[in-house]
Amino acid sequence: MKKQRIRIVLLIAWMIIIFLFSHQPAEISNQNNEFIVYLFNLLGIDLHSAFGELIDFIIRKAAHFTEYFILYILFYNVFKDYKSFSKSLIYSLIGVFLYACTDEFHQLFVPGRTGKPVDVLIDTAGGLTALTVIYIVSIFKKRAFAQ
Repeated sequence: MKKQRIRIVLLIAWMIIIFLFSHQPAEISNQNNEFIVYLFNLLGIDLHSAFGELIDFIIRKAAHFTEYFILYILFYNVFKDYKSFSKSLIYSLIGVFLYACTDEFHQLFVPGRTGKPVDVLIDTAGGLTALTVIYIVSIFKKRAFAQ
């Protein structure tokens, strides 16, 4: 029971972190990326060029993807002791999708931010990728255990 409480706290904490990132006005969010800009400048890539803007776009979307990949794993860890394996996988994906929807809705009210349906898809893709990883790992575990 203590482990389950810890899992729930971790899930809620991660949801709060996502909320706080989404709650930052665009200006502050862009300032937080200055370290990334600095690193790319060291590599000789100007993020203000057309190529750099593409790199910046990819980094931002990869961040969305990764946030929700982690969120999926945390949801799964909460559900896995209460539900069957397949239900845990599905409920976790539903949780990720619903949280992504609320996150994008929330951004509609943050200065300089917009809620984009494509971001919901990217976030959900992060969750779907985590689902796939967990499923593949479970297959390998079953095969290893069977031998």
